[in-house]
Amino acid sequence: MPKRHLPKWQKWEFWPFWFFYIPIYFKLLIDGIRSGSLSYFTLANPGMKMGGFSSYSKFDILSQLDQKYLPKSVRFDHEPETHEVLHEMKKHGISFPIILKPDEGERGWKVEKILNEDGIADYLLDSPERLILQEYIKMPEEYGVMYYRFPGDTSGTVSSVMKREFLSVTGDGKSTLLELMLQSDRCLYHLPRMKKKFADELNLIPEDGERKILEEIGNHNRGTTFLNANHLISDQLVRAFDAASSGLKEWYFGRFDVRTPSYDDMLKGNFKVVEVNGANSEPTHIYDPHMSIFTAYHDLFAHWNIIYKISKANRKRGFKPDKTGDVWQVIREHLKEKKEHPNKI
Repeated sequence: MPKRHLPKWQKWEFWPFWFFYIPIYFKLLIDGIRSGSLSYFTLANPGMKMGGFSSYSKFDILSQLDQKYLPKSVRFDHEPETHEVLHEMKKHGISFPIILKPDEGERGWKVEKILNEDGIADYLLDSPERLILQEYIKMPEEYGVMYYRFPGDTSGTVSSVMKREFLSVTGDGKSTLLELMLQSDRCLYHLPRMKKKFADELNLIPEDGERKILEEIGNHNRGTTFLNANHLISDQLVRAFDAASSGLKEWYFGRFDVRTPSYDDMLKGNFKVVEVNGANSEPTHIYDPHMSIFTAYHDLFAHWNIIYKISKANRKRGFKPDKTGDVWQVIREHLKEKKEHPNKI
């Protein structure tokens, strides 16, 4: 029998986004009135559509980075067929496994690790119109690094570091994979999906000490634990992301999602950037299971204060925010898509 565990609603890290953000909505309203525009935050990154708040191209911003930080990536501006994906893989020297994901989307929606040709065909049965093919980066550690820099400055600030701990179980040499899942509090939240994914392995017995990763897409809503790694912030880390961000045009605030062999490698600039976000970025260390909700809100408000200050500075430089009506239209379209695709965040 599964062990007893707290339902999701009793753990604030799993609260619905719209509910958790209610206090932030009031801050956005107050700061919008102060700035003279409710869409002031679109000025955080004038080089991104809507400042990276929504509906921006992941591929466009990623492709501005220096080649050494980039995974091999291809964008399809139409719904491709399987043979087209295979052709681009061969053309760009990309082998299985691969990552397929939407060019627009948040919180891991439709991001999938694909193992073979059949997996491509299955994914394309219900794929977004604009699609990114990306090589799978096998580096073992993944971090979310929040970085910001004020206009005119040559060096910025790393304000949040989150280390991803992928959903996994560790064998004891006696229990089956299913039994190990039933013993894991976090696995229980995803048990139906895990049982389907590992249907052929549920009765196998992992060796004692063997770690079995169950989900390699590092998103919170897919079982990954977000660990507060702010103790890793250092001047050397700031310099590494000063360098990484230097190629981004009119980009001042956001989060880098990176894979790296180790933290020491990341300090030396040895990492691959799988995604760059903008004004919609969160300081994801706040979702550490041991973080108090009061500290989480403190840090979240601090980051929105930074967005306000950077946006104000960019307005003084002559940039204008997107029209509030346009922003609300995007929000309405997003809510409509959420109804049509319930798993879209």
